[in-house]
Amino acid sequence: MATVTTSSSPATLRPCKQHASRGVVQHRPPCPLPWRRRRPRTTTTRTRATASSRGRQPSVDVDLAAAAGEEGDSIRRLQNGPDVRGVALEGEKGRPVDLTPLAVEVIAESFGEWLREELQRPEGEELRVSAGRDPRLSGARLSAALFAGLARAGCSVFDMGLATTPACFMSTILPRFNYDASIMMTASHLPYTRNGLKFFTKRGGLSPGDVEKICDRAARKYVARKMGISTGGGRGTPPVVMRVDLMSAYAQHLRDIIKRRVAHPAHYDTPLKGFSVVVNAGNGCGGFFTWDVLEKLGADTTGSLNLEPDGRFPNHMPNPEDATAMSLTRDAVLAHGADLGIVFDTDVDRSGVVDAAGAAINGDRLIALMSAIVLDEHPGTTVVTDARASEGLTRFIAARGGHHCLYRVGYRNVIDKGAQLNDDGVETHLMMETTGHGALKENYFLDDGAYMVVKIVIEMVRMRLAGLEGGVGSLIRDLEEPAESVLLRLNILGEPKYAKQRGTAAVEAFKEYIQEDKLSGWVLDDCGDCSVGEGCLVDTNDHPIDIDAYMYRAKLYDENKRSVGMVHIRQSVHNPNIALNMQSYVPGGCKSMARDLRERFLLASGVNEFVDISEVEKFVK
Repeated sequence: MATVTTSSSPATLRPCKQHASRGVVQHRPPCPLPWRRRRPRTTTTRTRATASSRGRQPSVDVDLAAAAGEEGDSIRRLQNGPDVRGVALEGEKGRPVDLTPLAVEVIAESFGEWLREELQRPEGEELRVSAGRDPRLSGARLSAALFAGLARAGCSVFDMGLATTPACFMSTILPRFNYDASIMMTASHLPYTRNGLKFFTKRGGLSPGDVEKICDRAARKYVARKMGISTGGGRGTPPVVMRVDLMSAYAQHLRDIIKRRVAHPAHYDTPLKGFSVVVNAGNGCGGFFTWDVLEKLGADTTGSLNLEPDGRFPNHMPNPEDATAMSLTRDAVLAHGADLGIVFDTDVDRSGVVDAAGAAINGDRLIALMSAIVLDEHPGTTVVTDARASEGLTRFIAARGGHHCLYRVGYRNVIDKGAQLNDDGVETHLMMETTGHGALKENYFLDDGAYMVVKIVIEMVRMRLAGLEGGVGSLIRDLEEPAESVLLRLNILGEPKYAKQRGTAAVEAFKEYIQEDKLSGWVLDDCGDCSVGEGCLVDTNDHPIDIDAYMYRAKLYDENKRSVGMVHIRQSVHNPNIALNMQSYVPGGCKSMARDLRERFLLASGVNEFVDISEVEKFVK
């Protein structure tokens, strides 16, 4: 298999007025070192390309070869909705390494070619692409492959090093950078053995359809490389990679927003003076927010946890849904008398908080908090969430004059729906998933965990200046929460390559059973007033968004037509399983729904023949 290494020889600097250093420096191979509090120098590297990129061979049509075999499908299966995800290191039982350097190289090359076509840039005209990564152990090796692939597509590469996903997008926007596109290498909250790619242009994240095209092109290249055939890319020289410090500019961007919007009457430049804030970065990429944002604005961050990047994630997974992460943060907030605790996921596109009383604010609570803030700024706006959100959240939003649109699970789905509603004239300022992904119209429809926290921090300061007591947690005191909430995962049996097909069949069977009245009492839900029907999946307007995974929300009513609860069933885009979320408005309701589903659907339909229902069996006992 072809490999990618990093050259230790001096690099010849490509001219770049914004970022070029005055001389040529020697660059060591990238490694997941923690950020320093000083600004790093701008450097350049040459990355040694794979053997297949040295020189040109006659290009041939390899469509048939790519389409026919398992080799090509191994690349296509790396698509994960709008992202690419795979196993990058050995260590997962039953999951071989599939995100190899060669796989990353051909995907990066295909992205560069796709980008040139999308922007209608002729061959020879510069395309500027930035790249960042989280601290995973596989990051350095796969980054070298990423650089090589982009260079084969004729892109100039700007290496941001350790970065956050939102910062990657902002590198296409912020002055002095303004790149044509960006790629973030991360697998978010997944185990350290995984890795992946997220893609951005100036318009935002790519759609699942765009990534499917890129992966299909990459599959053809992959097969050709394995066969020793050139696909026509490459310029025969090692790529030039320029090191840039984007994170400092991004942190300043966040600081400026806080200073400007708080406009503190006594100390404008240090609006957080007198506040104590604890950050738990989970050894991911969020540590910068502590020393480059909060501390520089005057906050006391004593008690902050796990700030140094460590790709093994030794303490807990960086995830605002992780019980350990929230519990440790709660303990630190209470121990230090902090005004706020913050939990980031690995690449900082998600966040959660803990209020001064130690209450965890994530999931529906975080959406409610953000809704309260945004509805105060934009009365009557629509809030889009995934369909796992509770009825209590819907009532919370309505009580403040807002509208709640329930939509498909998947951060890209939720954000795209919000953008579509705005295009259709429906004012929509907030889009959030119950996992902590949140985007705002005012911030380029970007899911940015740090920006969400910025909004909460601003509200915290404003409340103190106004003499209001209780902190940000007081804003959601009237949120009604389900009596019970349960998540069960049903593994799909058989070979993983057939999991998506079988998952779709199971989820579609659930919908058909309800529509054919084989599940009396069950009703497919809809969001009511934002052109979404059939269990919050199908767009009913004139320009529906492509469906990347099947899922349905349904409610169960008892014989007296009283609501028992809600079920959301979906095929996972991360793993070969089906996720079954249940919420009940009455004690014992989740078990009642699970028993009903087991007897009248899972067994009666034959779905149990290709889906493992043992988790349901255990739960109902």
